[in-house]
Order: sequence, then C-alpha cells, then structure tokens
Amino acid sequence: MAKTKRRPNGDGMVRKRSDGTWEGRIVVGHRMDGLPIYKSVFAKTQKALMPKLEQLKRDYAGAELTEDCRMPLGDWLDLWLSEYSPNLRPSTIQNYQNHIRTVNPFLGELQIDRVTRVDVQKMYNALRERLSVSTVRAVHMMLHEAMSAAVRRHLIVANPTEGVKLPKKGYAPIQILNNEQLDRFMAAIREEPDWHDLFYVEITTGLRRGELCGLRWEDFDENSGKLTVRRSINYEKKALQIGKPKTDAGKRTILLPASTAELLRARHKTSPSEWIFPSFYDPALPMKPQSAYNALKRILKKAGLPNLKFHSLRHVFGTQAISAGVDAKTLSTILGHTDASFTLDCYTHVSTDMQRNAAALIGGIAEDILGKDLMPWQNAKPGTEA
Repeated sequence: MAKTKRRPNGDGMVRKRSDGTWEGRIVVGHRMDGLPIYKSVFAKTQKALMPKLEQLKRDYAGAELTEDCRMPLGDWLDLWLSEYSPNLRPSTIQNYQNHIRTVNPFLGELQIDRVTRVDVQKMYNALRERLSVSTVRAVHMMLHEAMSAAVRRHLIVANPTEGVKLPKKGYAPIQILNNEQLDRFMAAIREEPDWHDLFYVEITTGLRRGELCGLRWEDFDENSGKLTVRRSINYEKKALQIGKPKTDAGKRTILLPASTAELLRARHKTSPSEWIFPSFYDPALPMKPQSAYNALKRILKKAGLPNLKFHSLRHVFGTQAISAGVDAKTLSTILGHTDASFTLDCYTHVSTDMQRNAAALIGGIAEDILGKDLMPWQNAKPGTEA
C-alpha cells in the first residue's frame, strides 16, 4: 500500500489515497457525539487538488453543519412544512404540499447538502416544459423559503436556489368591467337587497374575498370612517378557518369613501351579528366566501355582464382608483400588496392609457401656446437641427 501523505492545511488535510488519487478535506461541522463532519474534494494530482481545496474552504468558510445535513431533501421539505405550517393559511399549506410533490421526483432523494444550483436549474427547465410559468415560479418560492430555513438550521451553507434563471412572469390580461358595465352592475346589485351592501363595499375597497367575509364590526371605526383588515376566512371541509390576511402587508387600515362609511353605519344599527356580513343561516357565523362567489355569478348572468371571477371586482376597484389618479404606492397599501411595483404590473394597462392621455393633453397645451407652425420637434426634417 502506498504511503499516505498528510499535511495540515488549516482545519483540513491533504492525503494521497490508496488508489493513487488525491483527497483534500476540511471539517465543516460536528455530529451530536462531537465527531467531525468532513467535506472532501478529489483530483488526480496534488497540484490539481489545491485549487479545489481552496475553493472548498471558501465555500464552507464559517460553516458549522449538523449531522442532519445528510437527510434527503424530501424529508427536510416535509419537516420544514410541519414546523412552518402554523403560520400559514390552510390553502397555502395545501399549495406547498403540491409543490413538494412536484420537487420530490427530481430532487427528493438527494442529500440536502449535495443539492446544487445546477440541480435546481435542471429541475426548473424540465418543469417549464409541462407546467405554467406561474406554477414554476410558485415552486421556486416554496423551495427558496425551505432552503433558506435549511441555511439557518446549519444543514447547508448556501441556498442553491439563489441565482437560478426563472421563466419570466407573464401576466394574463385582467378582466374588469368598463364604465358602462360597471353602471349596469351597480344597478343590478340595487335589485339585490341581501347582497347589495357586500358588493358595494367590495367595489369601493377592493378587499380579497376572504378578507371581506371576515370583517367584524370591531374592525369598523364609525367616527373616522376607517376599516381595519385583520383576518381572512375560509371554509375547509365545511369547518370555518380564521387566519391572517394573505401577506404581512394584508393587515392594513384604510379610509373608506364617505358613501361606504355611511352605508356601514346604517347597516350596523340593525345588525344581528358581530360579523359585518354574517351567514344568512346562522348570524353567529360569517358569510361563506363561496356563497359570495355564487351570488356574483348569478348577478352577472342576470345582468348580461361578462362572467368575471370574484377577484376581478378587486381589479375593477384598482383600475378605477388608478384612473382617478391614485398613486401606485397608496393603492398598493389599500389593496394590501407587498410593494408598489406589483401594483404597477397589475395595472400597467391603465397607466399606459393615462400616459397617452397626458401626452395628448401636453401636446394640446403646447399647440395652444406655440401654434401649429411653431412646434419645432414636429416640423424639423430628418437630419436637421431645430
């Protein structure tokens, strides 16, 4: 057997193996019993090994991994979700479970500390061939959170989802009611005494369906006309689920339009429930979001209006607000968006129309002031200076 050469190199070592290859390894953590956890690199010659060993040291600088770093990724995702789920809405938990099932055939059996950025990128590329852009990005969001948690738990030293190339977002055109259709919708809900108030509040606030049905009278300040969104509700297997709004930004206080505040003040006087919109069958319970959805479909059909989703009413409010001159930052706060850039992405069609109107208005002002013959940027010939 060839003599094994050992040479100290920081907290690691270099040796020539019995098969003639060279190994460099460093301590990257410790097991429960105190024994070290090693990471190794290999090369045919000592010279070729040294750059690899230096890179290994850089990659694991300051690392203190635990023995759980050797668990399969699929096991970690299940453990992470079980620990993280108390903070999630039931629908989000279900979505994450679906995403984990999507990841497992590709990476689930890999040791978590051996999952690389290349592995993740290959999986995303494969998923894109059979799944939508939004689904692939949703899988990425889940996996990114789980791997960030793994870094904090000292299972890995870096998040392998960082720096991957994701398919670009593609926003489908949002469905809304134009002004004439909106007038018809408002007329239609006036013929629906049981549903008028709920849809009027929705059109003038843009709340999410679960947020709207989850409003309590304690959330409404009659003096200031302000409404605080504190919760969102859903029914899972016929059981009421009360949770937090969809995002941290979802917990918000908004100033209601005067007409909406007055409507709620009048409604409060005869309300039999703590809920602003209680169930018709049991006032002790809130209105089911699905019931509101079904009512909307019926009203739209009866009025001969487009078959919109309930979420489209939120877009109707957002579109009207942008068109009225509400800035994106303010609107993002009202809608509970995480940032204003998302709001701008949603309503880019409105902002584009507004820019056209602004350009036409400015052009008209310039023409009035300068006259048609004194507008050099229009009259100048190509290749000449005005």
